[in-house]
Amino acid sequence: MALAKVKRQLIIGVMGGGNASPTHEQMAYELGRYIAENNYILLNGGRNKGIMEASAKGTYDFGGLTLGILPGKNLDNASDYIKIPVITGISDARNQINILTSNIIAVFQGGPGTISEIAFALKSDKKIVLIDFYPGSFIDEFINKKIFMVKNSKEAIEKINELLRPAIK
Repeated sequence: MALAKVKRQLIIGVMGGGNASPTHEQMAYELGRYIAENNYILLNGGRNKGIMEASAKGTYDFGGLTLGILPGKNLDNASDYIKIPVITGISDARNQINILTSNIIAVFQGGPGTISEIAFALKSDKKIVLIDFYPGSFIDEFINKKIFMVKNSKEAIEKINELLRPAIK
């Protein structure tokens, strides 16, 4: 006898910073609510702060299922609103799991981890919904600190030399 095909709920990955503004936390909570109301599963990084906590609470408060992919080897710093915690022990490498497990990615502003999730999503051909992004936000905080824009190879080597100068001394 053939087994019936299982219909799975769709998984919405909600990504964003552990340090988020109150406005973005409120938006993440509301998104979590909408995820529950539409019978989707919420997946995030599982921690008890920022976008992760707020989105999980929104889904949890409205009866939805929450799945958290945790970086550590235990439940330390896990959100109380995560119904299914997945303990990975793989730190930031869990970002790839977050993306591959999600059907679509919703992204709030964050830091380098969030940028890596956007890159993984693009590389994995996942659709991405950016929430409250605007010129001058998010990645701009890294420009001229960690990301440098140049126009050609001559400017590139000049910038490389400038940045390496303290290391050479």
